[in-house]
Amino acid sequence: MNIILLGPPGAGKGTQARHLVETRNMIQLSTGDMLREARTSGTEMGRIVADVMDSGQLVTDEIVIGLIREKLEGDRAGGFIFDGFPRTLPQADALAELLAAMGEKLDAVIEMQVDDAALVARITGRFTCGDCGEVYHDVTHRPKVDGVCDKCGGTNMKRRADDNEDSLRQRLMEYYKKTSPLIGYYYAKGQLRTVDGLAEIDDVQKAIAAILD
Repeated sequence: MNIILLGPPGAGKGTQARHLVETRNMIQLSTGDMLREARTSGTEMGRIVADVMDSGQLVTDEIVIGLIREKLEGDRAGGFIFDGFPRTLPQADALAELLAAMGEKLDAVIEMQVDDAALVARITGRFTCGDCGEVYHDVTHRPKVDGVCDKCGGTNMKRRADDNEDSLRQRLMEYYKKTSPLIGYYYAKGQLRTVDGLAEIDDVQKAIAAILD
């Protein structure tokens, strides 16, 4: 199956994508990961990406679509999860054209709905273990011993510099301006499904599974 995960920053798209990779053998296509991988691949597309990034220019939609095409031409495993792409209506049109040209289709577009105030509270309290990546929260999930990771015993706790209220609200505004039109776009195509992105992780996983099964 091929799906898109939609939702604002902090909605939990990455967490759910990792679960689908582990349980359904799907392939997560994250724009950032693809660009980093291409840059060191030594391929013709990789050289183009490196030149653009090294010159400080923005990577074009055409380049990203080219990277996606390369992935679609390879091992398809259990299908693809588009994470972080498309972000705009032109990108959505370009992706639809690419899939059609390759005999592929989107099976579902899953919107992870959130309440902004609750999302801000969730993200601003978040911190991670810098050694193993385990995620904690000031209120809902503190380590058993303050400053010590339950999973690996590390003491290198970190917070993202942009996990503050002002920065997060700016990121949300950017999402609503550029990406939220995709919700109406995919609704009109009959492909949109919604889940509660602020539910417990297991409950979100079950809701997504119910859509895909």
